[in-house]
Amino acid sequence: MAVKLRLTRRGKKKQPFYRIVAIDSRTARDGKYLDKIGHYNPLTNPAEIIIDEEKSFYWLKNGAVLTDTVKNLFSKKGIMLKWSLMKKGADDQKIEEEFKKWELLQIEREKKQEALKAQESREKEKAKDETAEKEEAEAKVEETEVMDTKADAKIEETEPKVEEAEAIVEDTPKKDAEVSGKPEEETAAETQDANVEETAPETKKTDSE
Repeated sequence: MAVKLRLTRRGKKKQPFYRIVAIDSRTARDGKYLDKIGHYNPLTNPAEIIIDEEKSFYWLKNGAVLTDTVKNLFSKKGIMLKWSLMKKGADDQKIEEEFKKWELLQIEREKKQEALKAQESREKEKAKDETAEKEEAEAKVEETEVMDTKADAKIEETEPKVEEAEAIVEDTPKKDAEVSGKPEEETAAETQDANVEETAPETKKTDSE
């Protein structure tokens, strides 16, 4: 009987949870398995991987074949490293030493990955801030242009009224002349003389005092 170490799916829809099992290769994916070795939960951060090493080595020694996914999970837990050393005949002390070195390398790798993620996050925030500042500056420019356009429109609207007022002022002497029946020059002169006569008595009164 050929045995495979693979995943069987559990969990609700869109909430997968997997068991790592030893199963007959002829059995359906989620069929009855021979032994449960651990589980894998991809929804946690970081993903949760729990594996029984003793059971894993038992089935590996009995010729069980690993699927690519299970092999990857075993590698993340250092089981494939230990299995490789065991096949080479390394003793327990040697395996333990090599495993500790591997753990240190994993810690360093995780630190580098975290630092890289932090740097990427800072760069994204910086780019986001720069974009926001650019959009704000563009919005202010557009607002200024709108205000300038409105001001120009008001000026254009005012100019005809000013011209109309000037035209009325120019036409007023002509209308006064038409009413009095005198030429425009005589009417203007009489208006000036009347203003002088009104001022004269006040001047005399001031002199006598």
